[in-house]
Amino acid sequence: MIRGLLGRVEVGDGLPVRVIGVINVSPESFYKGSVVTDPRAIAEAALRMVGEGADLLDIGGRSTAPYLPTEVPLDEEVRRVTLAIRAVKDSVDVPVSVDTFRARVAEEALKLGAEVVNDVTGLRGDSDMVRVIREYEPSLIVCARERVPHHGSPIERVVGALRETLQLLTDIGYDLRKVVVDPCIGFFRYGDMPWYIWDLRVLANLRELRSLGRPIAVGVSRKSFIGVITGRERPEERLYGSLAMTAVAVLNGAHVVRTHDVAATRDVVKAIEGYIKYGLQLPPGG
Repeated sequence: MIRGLLGRVEVGDGLPVRVIGVINVSPESFYKGSVVTDPRAIAEAALRMVGEGADLLDIGGRSTAPYLPTEVPLDEEVRRVTLAIRAVKDSVDVPVSVDTFRARVAEEALKLGAEVVNDVTGLRGDSDMVRVIREYEPSLIVCARERVPHHGSPIERVVGALRETLQLLTDIGYDLRKVVVDPCIGFFRYGDMPWYIWDLRVLANLRELRSLGRPIAVGVSRKSFIGVITGRERPEERLYGSLAMTAVAVLNGAHVVRTHDVAATRDVVKAIEGYIKYGLQLPPGG
């Protein structure tokens, strides 16, 4: 049985699929409808998402979309994130995750009570991040990120990249019970395969991540591969496609889903959980 912790929240086999609500305080984010920058608006977003069923909230101070110009000065990212964490923690009592690969941003967030670091580089984006996580010992969501492109199928390469990050954590004696893996949908963009095909193949084979022994988190919300397959260029028009791909992820073993749309996603999760529990249940003697 695979189990783990994201801050105070237990995740894994036999437990409800956990929903992480996204709060972006970065005007550069690809989905402008998710952006809030005023402390009052941030607090209102946190209250709404928790009321809709979010188990955790993930705060990002810069866009990590690989196809956008996303560079933000370090001091500005720190300012945005710390302002948002204060507003959220004054409003709700759920674990807060910080979406960053910069060590100083993570450290300032952890000082303010963040319980999770969500690093889209798999701890490879900032050499000082290992020091920060060793000192503060947060829970981690680590994304698949290859140091150099390898050969193999998409899921083989995702598993290989995640295995390298988990080995790094093992080597420093990190408590792997506090680590959740993420296939990093949307971030693998190589010339040998269109990224949207890559993402779909990873989702189709998501259960292969179970070989890593860690809970699986997936973020598909309004991402560009959904725009391609639905013909919806604007992220504002990708809700239904996002919900469909979330259902696929949960059916294929996701323990955690990250979303901009908590209420709708929570309904999808509950529906799929009911289908798995009752619809797939074998009859007596079957």
